[in-house]
Amino acid sequence: MAEYTSDERAILWLCACTRTEYRERVSLLRAAPSPSALFEDPVPYFEQCVAPERRTVSRTPAEREREIAAFVGELELKGYFAVTLLSEDYPRSLGMISLPPLVLYGAGRRELLAKRRFCIVGSRVIPPWAEKLGRSISEALSHRFAIVTGLAEGGDSAAIEGAMSEGNLISVLPCGLDECYPAAHAALKERIRKKGLLLSELLPSETAKKYSFHARNRLLAGLSEGVLVLSAGKRSGTLITANCALEYGRDVFALPHNVGSAQGEGCNDLLKKGAYVVTCAGDVFDAFGMETVAKQGPDLTPDEARVLEVLRSEGELHAAVIAERTGLKIFEVTALLSALEIKGAAVKSGGNRYQAV
Repeated sequence: MAEYTSDERAILWLCACTRTEYRERVSLLRAAPSPSALFEDPVPYFEQCVAPERRTVSRTPAEREREIAAFVGELELKGYFAVTLLSEDYPRSLGMISLPPLVLYGAGRRELLAKRRFCIVGSRVIPPWAEKLGRSISEALSHRFAIVTGLAEGGDSAAIEGAMSEGNLISVLPCGLDECYPAAHAALKERIRKKGLLLSELLPSETAKKYSFHARNRLLAGLSEGVLVLSAGKRSGTLITANCALEYGRDVFALPHNVGSAQGEGCNDLLKKGAYVVTCAGDVFDAFGMETVAKQGPDLTPDEARVLEVLRSEGELHAAVIAERTGLKIFEVTALLSALEIKGAAVKSGGNRYQAV
């Protein structure tokens, strides 16, 4: 059972049991000597800081105590916890951004808030090679960091699947913990709750709104030491997270994409502006001065190694071109490429073209 100080309970009451808006709450907390003092006698501060239509508040401390007790009891019943701006494990990096959340609601492994955190995001439609490479990078980084991401298709899913086995995974939602967006990821959300951590700044029952995604993206950047973008079009919402990271002084990383690739224009623009080029997890470790732990590659037959070497030296190639370069027959190359896919060494890019991972 979570224990809350009187000041923490006061902040929870303000955010969950009043009709105030964010800026009004900040003004109230600045005006009152302490959150507890605001809770004990809120009326004069509400008259000073809150718009008339939102000043309604329970008149007695006993009534307010019943309100917050009911809310905390509901959180505990659902297996949720709350971290306020005054809690010991509130992430310091988040407290330094503009508009830091006054409360975070969580479900799962609360201790992940104390780990080093790194964000991996990408557009909802992502090239197969970038998705596979993103999973591999996320898996490697999750041994040193808690991976921070969303819950969407594409880049988020790649980050989630990569970090899931280690369990060092924080998924930040654009809705309350009771809800799921996208709805099709309800089972995935439950897996994360069991192995990692779900976080939201919204009340548990709140649904996703248009503005929720922009607000959530600032949390992704604010929680993390750095942000890796796996794919992003010119106007991708993923770039909001990268821009927030730059605003907060975080390191930004990006996968390089082929020139002319619409799905990679945003990544290539970030690289032009000085983002770190990433082709493997080691590039991130190097940027943070961390020693890279070499990962044992898959066992390959001589012909598999031959095909992989061509892919690594020449980049994305059609199966027919690979056959020409290796001197193998096309049906032999097709079988070898399938084996390399199974071993996680190559990925199909579409149109019978392949790329090394």
